[in-house]
Amino acid sequence: MMLIILIKSLVIGGLVGVAVGAGAARMFHAPTVQGMGAFRTLGEMNSCEGDPASHFSFGLGFFFNAWASSVAAGSFTQDIDHRVIPNWGAAVLLMKNRNIGETMHDPKKMAIVCGIIGMVLVAFLNTTASAIPEALQITAVKVLVPAANLLVNTVMPVIFWLAAIAASRSAGFWGTIFGGLAQMIMGNAVPGIVLGILIGKGVDESGWNRITQSMMAAVILLFVLSAFFRGFDMKFLTSFNLGVPGWLEMIHNSMSGK
Repeated sequence: MMLIILIKSLVIGGLVGVAVGAGAARMFHAPTVQGMGAFRTLGEMNSCEGDPASHFSFGLGFFFNAWASSVAAGSFTQDIDHRVIPNWGAAVLLMKNRNIGETMHDPKKMAIVCGIIGMVLVAFLNTTASAIPEALQITAVKVLVPAANLLVNTVMPVIFWLAAIAASRSAGFWGTIFGGLAQMIMGNAVPGIVLGILIGKGVDESGWNRITQSMMAAVILLFVLSAFFRGFDMKFLTSFNLGVPGWLEMIHNSMSGK
């Protein structure tokens, strides 16, 4: 049984790693080349600024969360393919060559390294999850999951916020604003801080041109839509002991199919 799990894990991990590695690297060549990764992956990898230790430690933080989830619930989190594999792959390549254009931005090299990492990582998670007794799985739920959630929801936003402040005055300003909005609307400040860093660095390098203005408009629209579909507008009014207008509640009900 364990041998079958190991073989399947190696195959699945290799396929996932190749796709994730190549996709993350291709995102750095957009729009000339079609990317295949998540936007947050691009922002988070950029925030590590080509430092292998930063890439490894960033992925390591989410690895413990994913490990606890696989042991306790028998399922992977999306952090495995969005954050752990691509950042660890970049860390391995950058250890020998700090030129990101020849390493982290190279789809072929990232595919090969991330494929190997994916095989090892998925095999490790699956075999340990199947081998750990049920009593230890309960311990993992009560101890590891809260600790990992504290890391993701508290420690990581602070680290990204400090990185935004250190990057530049504009990045710190917009990172603080969008991070605060993301914390209120989404429950985690990291996506907003990453967007703030991108906006701030874009303004620093090229000013308020058409590209940065379009990025700002897209970010504002993203927050507005996210707030609306999460019902943040009604919660905001309720928190100030204000009544929710009937027309606003009717719009929400119609959008949710009620």
